[in-house]
Amino acid sequence: MSETDARVLIVDDERAIRRFLQLSLAAHGYRIIEATTGNEALTVAATGHPDVIILDLGLPDLDGIEVVRRLREWTQTPIIILSVREAEADKVAALDAGADDYLTKPFGVGELLARLRVVLRRVQPAAEPIFAIGELVVDLARRRVTVAGEEVQLTPTEYGLLRALVIHSGRVLTHAQLLREVWGVAYADETHLLRVNISNLRRKIEREPARPRYIITEPGVGYRLRDDR
Repeated sequence: MSETDARVLIVDDERAIRRFLQLSLAAHGYRIIEATTGNEALTVAATGHPDVIILDLGLPDLDGIEVVRRLREWTQTPIIILSVREAEADKVAALDAGADDYLTKPFGVGELLARLRVVLRRVQPAAEPIFAIGELVVDLARRRVTVAGEEVQLTPTEYGLLRALVIHSGRVLTHAQLLREVWGVAYADETHLLRVNISNLRRKIEREPARPRYIITEPGVGYRLRDDR
């Protein structure tokens, strides 16, 4: 799917924001549909078949996080939160509910366009199960990781973490999401365990682990694997 035919559902009760987004995204070839309330968003998402949903949390009828939960009951359409709420708790709640990304207002159009490209790439079927960015190459089919052409030996846990980040590349994964996916639900609160393994993984794949290029920390929320290919 290209930018020229992707359909974006904008859900925001502020007319000025909807107008700004409509003009900005249409200029890059996106087709726009709109909703002003949570209930309208649920209906339009079902009937309008959007490729991406941009959702505000402060809606007049339903909280945006509840809208995310209801959407995730029946669709995996990418959801990008666009909200004035900056608290870590709001970001974590939205991402845990199933949102793919979270931007706070005010925002840069360039950053929003980049996030849209990432989520659209993620819904396209991959030609080959190989992820490559910079010097890092992850071959999921062969469970092989190389950096600058040299194979890197990872523990099963380190590989599981990297695999989860690759599968959701560009998306912020919360601490709890990563812990559940790699260790299981019983470890959902073991954030120290996660930090230690992320640190070990960075030492093996990053040239400068203290200034990571690939695995980006989202403070208080989780981690994201860069995907600006």
